[in-house]
Parts: sequence; C-alpha cells; structure tokens
Amino acid sequence: MKERDVAQANNMRIIGLNGPGGPEVLVPEMRPTPEPGKGEIRIAIAAAGVNRPDVMQRMGVYPPPPGAPDWPGLEVAGFVDRLGEGASRFEIGDRVMALVPGGGYAEAVTVHETNAIQVPDGMRLDEAAAIPETFFTVWSNVFMRAGLKKGEVFLVHGGTSGIGTTAIQLARQFGARVFATAGSAEKCAAAEKLGAEICFNYRQADFAEGVKEATGGRGADVILDMVGGDYADRNLKCAAVEGRIVQIAFLNGPKAEIDLSRIMLKRLVFTGSTLRARSVEFKADIARDIERLVIPLLANGKVRPVMEKSYPLEQAAEAHRHLDQDHIGKIVLTTGRME
Repeated sequence: MKERDVAQANNMRIIGLNGPGGPEVLVPEMRPTPEPGKGEIRIAIAAAGVNRPDVMQRMGVYPPPPGAPDWPGLEVAGFVDRLGEGASRFEIGDRVMALVPGGGYAEAVTVHETNAIQVPDGMRLDEAAAIPETFFTVWSNVFMRAGLKKGEVFLVHGGTSGIGTTAIQLARQFGARVFATAGSAEKCAAAEKLGAEICFNYRQADFAEGVKEATGGRGADVILDMVGGDYADRNLKCAAVEGRIVQIAFLNGPKAEIDLSRIMLKRLVFTGSTLRARSVEFKADIARDIERLVIPLLANGKVRPVMEKSYPLEQAAEAHRHLDQDHIGKIVLTTGRME
C-alpha cells in the first residue's frame, strides 16, 4: 500500500467475510473510514494481529459484540490520526497499540482511548500489533483472575501459541516456576528457551504425571488451558491444593468427564472467561496494569512478542491458512504504513 493520510480518505480497505467458511471467505472490500466518537481515537493501522478468535469468527461461531465492526481483527498498532470529543491521552501522530472488539483487518479503526497503549520506543509496529490480544488475555486471566504469585507453579497448555509464548515469559518474569505443553520436540525446545522449566510433548508424555513428578508431588498452582476436552480432568489431577484452573478456549471440545472429588478434596477453583465482550472499563483496568508492570519489561527487552511471520493485509486468507498449520508465536497483517 502507498502511504497516505487516512484522515483525508472517505473509504478504506478492509478484509471482509464472504459468508462463514474457510480462509477463502476473507476478501478485500472498501468501507467508509470510521470517525471516532466521544473519548475515542482513530488509529491509522500499520499492522494487525491474527488470532484464533478471528478464525472462529470467520467460521461463523464467534460473532462480534453489538456495535463492533463486522469484520475480524482484535488487536492493532499504528498512528493516532484523529481524536474524538474529549480524547486527551494521546496526540496526533503518537504510535499506539490497542485491543479492539473487531475491525482490525483494515486501514483504520476507532477505539476508546483507555484501551490503547503507547508503543515503547524502539519497538517495531508489527511487533506491537502482536501484543494486545495475547497480553491482555494472559494478564487478565493468569494474574488478575487466577492471582499467580512469585514462587508458585504455573502450567500453560499450547506453550508455543501466541498466548503460550506470552504466558511463559510473563510468569517467569514475575517469579513463577513455569511448565508448558506442546506437540513436538521443536516446539518444546522453543518453549523452554522462552523460560519454561520443562515443556511436555503431549504426543509422547502424560503432562499430569510429569508436572506432579517435577514438583515433588505438589502440582500446579495455576493452569491456563485453551484445549479443553480430555485435558479438563488431567488438569484437576495435576493441580496443587487450592490451585486455580482457568479455561479460555476448548480446541478439543467444550465437554469433558471430570472427577468432581478432586475439586472438593483439593479446594480447587475452576473458572474461565472471555475478553472480547467485556466492557471498555474492564479492558482499561487491564491496560493500566500492563502500562505499569509489563511495558517496562517490553521496553527493556526482557519480554518480547514471538513473531512467526507477517503478511500484507490483502493476503489475510493466506495468513489464516498459516495459522491453521504448525507455527510458533504470532502472525500479523501489515498495511505498509510502518513509519
């Protein structure tokens, strides 16, 4: 894309959905360029993250919340190019990243200013676009909901996914012992390089037995699970006394047979959440925590988004095909407006 002033354009490119289905339903379209409302900013998008919820929306099983754009994209980075009434956190031209309820696969998006964060100096905008969805999700579930503390044992499934790579790094930085699962020796090596003490290859080993053995019988204080299905009872098995299990997805299905006695005898908390439909105010609370506690780690390089590959915006379908294959870290779409 040739660099241009989004603020002067009446229409913009987006990636729309030609009905539910496979990656081929992702098609370029033209839509009116949005105007920011009260307290909102408009972002001229440089890059947008590609995430599993985008795939679910493409397949027709995860509709956007009321009022959100009807095309995918939950995280973006770019430049502030217009301020809505009362918006004062940023100035025109500031580099920002933001969690949005939809519409990130585009050249511009509007978002409440409290849900945007300044991009650290020296960080590329394609890297920044890979941060909001995964970092907001991990922070709100692992640290706010589950209350992971220094010295506790943390287990994350899908250790080389965007969520997994983020969770491993943050849990390690905040003093937890970290374990992970992944589906190959290569992925396990990548998870361990990021800070996992042991990554269990679920195709070859029983992670529940492995965690118990590695912790001297204690088990995991906090488990972050996006797999579901038959993992549910194994999570209960390897959870520590008064452990907390947080379900954020269920790639193996939403139903499972579990032994309820384990919840009772270990005094476990089995909870879950989704983020997309939560209020602007709730997301603002997460953003302020991230600004205060996580941005310094990103700024000094102690934590970084793990990048797999970037694609031009118009190749969104190919990016989705890549997401469905083996990969490590995040995939992003770029508009060509990096500086």
